[in-house]
Amino acid sequence: MILQKIRHAWLLIAALLVGFMAFWQMIVRVDGTMTARYSTALGVLAVLAVVLAILLGYRLPFSAQAILPCIVLLSAIGITMITRIDLAQIQNGMKSDVGMRQIMWVGIALVVCAVLVMVLRDYRKLRRFSYTSMIIGIVLLLSPMVPGLGTEINGARIWIHLGSYSLQPAEFAKLFLAIFFASYLFDHRDTLAVGGRKVLGIRFPRLKDFGPILVVWAISLGILIVQHDLGTSLLFFAMFVGMLYVATGRASWILIGAVFFAGGVVVAARLFSNFANRVQIWLDPFSQAIYTRTYGGSYQVVQGLFGMATGGLMGTGLGHGHPSITPFANSDFIYASLGEEVGLTGLIAILVLYLIIIGAGFITAMKIKDGFGKLLVSGLVFSMAFQVFVVVGGITLVIPLTGLTLPYIAAGGSSLIANWLLATLVLIISNAANKVENDDGMSDTTFRVEAVKALKAKEA
Repeated sequence: MILQKIRHAWLLIAALLVGFMAFWQMIVRVDGTMTARYSTALGVLAVLAVVLAILLGYRLPFSAQAILPCIVLLSAIGITMITRIDLAQIQNGMKSDVGMRQIMWVGIALVVCAVLVMVLRDYRKLRRFSYTSMIIGIVLLLSPMVPGLGTEINGARIWIHLGSYSLQPAEFAKLFLAIFFASYLFDHRDTLAVGGRKVLGIRFPRLKDFGPILVVWAISLGILIVQHDLGTSLLFFAMFVGMLYVATGRASWILIGAVFFAGGVVVAARLFSNFANRVQIWLDPFSQAIYTRTYGGSYQVVQGLFGMATGGLMGTGLGHGHPSITPFANSDFIYASLGEEVGLTGLIAILVLYLIIIGAGFITAMKIKDGFGKLLVSGLVFSMAFQVFVVVGGITLVIPLTGLTLPYIAAGGSSLIANWLLATLVLIISNAANKVENDDGMSDTTFRVEAVKALKAKEA
């Protein structure tokens, strides 16, 4: 246990040092000096990260130790690139302070996660609030449609304004809906796992068991049609289908879900021009007519591709590129901005950090014996993995753009705090999965030693 804590501490220290060195290198190259404003803010973040790590070691000593350092490093990478773009815009005569706001959001996320660790030690308590979580999740999803509260940005109505700040409630809705999905599927998994007819070697479910997936599909289509938000719609439906597969073990649910959503997207693409534009951009981004289009053109995608091509294998170096040329370089297209300055090698390293977090989550899902915990951690981790895939896939033209943001890296408080909370829930569940205890509260090793002693005493 002591060696594990030492390893955990060194991982966190390494993540903090790499993040600080990257920021220092970038800001010295661009601005010439590291100001006290940034050094103080980063110092406060480092202290908060250490406090959270100590709290995790005390409250959740068996939690997956690699998750927190990876998230800290990803957040540091995001802060570095966002500040880099701020400085470029300031040099061009524009005002921008998104980087400092991102530091503030990371600090708030650390505090909120610390509170969650203190309040929620046993994740199974969340099952008591399954239907409450469903109601909260639906209210959060529908809140942007309230007149005077919600606002439309770039064709999608997914934001609400609270004073001078904007909030994307769907980011928090995925946490509440994951809790509800896990509870519902845990209660009905036996019924949904019953097989029907077998077609081409695949056993499909009975028609009367299609109710849950049809309801979630209808809600996803509603989000797609009413809010014009392909990313959120796709994320929620994919999360439910993934959890449905984990609950039943039937791959036919994945095939059914893919067919359902593909049909919904085809219908929406015919009804709304912005979906058709995204498909055209995906199919032919270098077309002169599409590139020069005033609205819904491929300029943003092409500039992102040019930036990553400029970076090549090793990148131009932090502070030596021109990432601010790409529209929304610090949010939707921050992966392309990073590709210009850290190159393909750096982008792969970032994906490896995500892979470590996702792998730790799925290992937890395989270890945990509680069915509700298995479904919950699977849904949470799958939603993160799916979000990373659709963001990176959209930027690299593997799939059409969806409008989602890269977890922990992209600018924005909603996504940042929600994904930090997601990771904290995974840590809480991993602590239960890794903690092997018998009914008397003794560890497995202690129990075996005591059993051997009792057996020897009996033989004597």
